[in-house]
Amino acid sequence: MNVPLLIARRYFLSKKKRNIISIISNISMVGVAVGTMALIIVLSVFNGLEDLVRSLYGKSDPDLVISAVKGKAFELQAPMLVQIRRTPGVGLVTEVIEDNALLQYRDRQMVVKMKGVSSNYYHQSNIDSAIVDGSHQLHRDGLDYALVGAGVQHELSITLDNRFAPMHLLYPRNTGRKTLSMNPETAFNEQNILAGGVFLIEQHIDDSYVFVPLQFAQDLLRYGNRRTALEIKAMPGRDIADVKKALKKQLGPGFKVLDSDEQHVSLLKAIKVEKMFVFITFAFILLIASINIFFSLSMLVIDKRKDMAVLMAMGASTRTIRNIFLLEGAIVAQVGAITGLVLGVGICWLQQTFHIVSMGMATSVVDSYPVKMQLSDVVLTGIAIIFITISVSIRPALNAANLDLRENL
Repeated sequence: MNVPLLIARRYFLSKKKRNIISIISNISMVGVAVGTMALIIVLSVFNGLEDLVRSLYGKSDPDLVISAVKGKAFELQAPMLVQIRRTPGVGLVTEVIEDNALLQYRDRQMVVKMKGVSSNYYHQSNIDSAIVDGSHQLHRDGLDYALVGAGVQHELSITLDNRFAPMHLLYPRNTGRKTLSMNPETAFNEQNILAGGVFLIEQHIDDSYVFVPLQFAQDLLRYGNRRTALEIKAMPGRDIADVKKALKKQLGPGFKVLDSDEQHVSLLKAIKVEKMFVFITFAFILLIASINIFFSLSMLVIDKRKDMAVLMAMGASTRTIRNIFLLEGAIVAQVGAITGLVLGVGICWLQQTFHIVSMGMATSVVDSYPVKMQLSDVVLTGIAIIFITISVSIRPALNAANLDLRENL
């Protein structure tokens, strides 16, 4: 029989409505429960935001991207392309030319990210599912078409498939001089293209990107055989990490191969850092809420001095006395933590299932706050509560174990 646990449970379950110690213990449990619930909910929201970022960029992101370590472009020779296509696990290779360009439409203009892609791009990307107006095809009826982001279309008031008012794309001409010519005709390469479709993916992409055929970008930028990137789609069922490793071995140190997370490493790292700081902040809030456990145990030690003296006279060791109050603090924290976990998980489940709390923005790509529960968050929360409980309980427990037997009998 575990005597310390039995006595600790007895103290916890004793109901004395007018006992200030019981009131403080109940306040402690409520504080721990609310703090635990809030921590689970907030961490789950950060998990949901991380998944949302991946899903949004997944509409246009490839499985892997090959780019040069130095410089923004590299020479793509036929043997290199064949070598990449023959790499085990590589299903599709899309050639990409991407750079800033000046987009003019009627009397308006803005700098955009122009991305030229080869004809197999739609087998690589799901961007066709993000088209909200027009067609996703970049080449039809013998004409080249561009896909523009919803933000770009709104900024320039672009009309789709308007052959009387095409878009003008300009790129600085490489003349070998450090300064541009004052004559626009000699300072820029210029080509016209029709707007064929509008996509809606994510605000950063929607406000800056224009997709064009590879040959169009190649002619405008005068890139020849140079490419800024190669986008790789892995074969179904193949491990992307294995394909990445094989490509890095084939290409050598002059090239970098990035998976989906590495393509947006700054954004995902920012979310993880914010999540870590939120966890630390809420852990401190839990610590403050648990200070009531310290006060309730300290008062309980004073209230039960005679009981402890009797137990010590009957042969109880100082370790037994100490464990009684450690377990008393653990029970209070555990009840609060379990209640908070149940409430937190329940609220997250309701949000996932019924989408109760909306984003509150008409332009948002999702209707409600994304939530995703992870076992690791529950485990970390449990570890934090255990550490906090020991921290606030150990001092009253030591004080109880150091009681003078003669003074309290």
